[in-house]
Amino acid sequence: ADGALHIRAKKEAYGGKNYTSARLNTNGKFTITYGYVEARLALPSSQGIWPAFWMLGANIGSVGWPSCGEIDIMEEVGVVPNEVSSSIHTQDYNHTIGTQKTHAMTIEQAEGEFHLYALEWTEDAITTYVDGKVQLAVTKQQLGAGHNQWPFHYAFYPILNLAWGGDWGGMNGVDESALPVTMKVDYVRVFQKK
Repeated sequence: ADGALHIRAKKEAYGGKNYTSARLNTNGKFTITYGYVEARLALPSSQGIWPAFWMLGANIGSVGWPSCGEIDIMEEVGVVPNEVSSSIHTQDYNHTIGTQKTHAMTIEQAEGEFHLYALEWTEDAITTYVDGKVQLAVTKQQLGAGHNQWPFHYAFYPILNLAWGGDWGGMNGVDESALPVTMKVDYVRVFQKK
């Protein structure tokens, strides 16, 4: 609608659950190894939302998570309005053991207005940006070159989703009265290094 993709979370019964939403998952359809990825997104607002623009290692089916690696270009939870974060997760650095590498920043009107979220990924470094400002910067030299520290040396696939609730989005409950809520996607662009 209005030139943007709308991903909606709704209160409706489906598949034995009380809510519906969407995840655009490119696994098996598209991958990138090194390059630049960006999306122009307008996030919804409500306690309970958890919009994300992220990537997983394409080998997740054979090695599992977190060994496959995860790059969170942008995540936000409605309980902390307008605070967006970027993180990486690996075998040695992940949220289940409290060692993930992450950075958060508050930006004016992340909820409701379009902002540009981007990833620059090279063989030796990962840098994420919000509206051209560095959000998170990590290097192989800082974290270690072994696979458990730096699994970012093969293909990853991008994901866009709007979760409702969950262990982070719903950590202080959800506000069902806000539903439906919408994450708007103006575009996603990928520039792969050749």
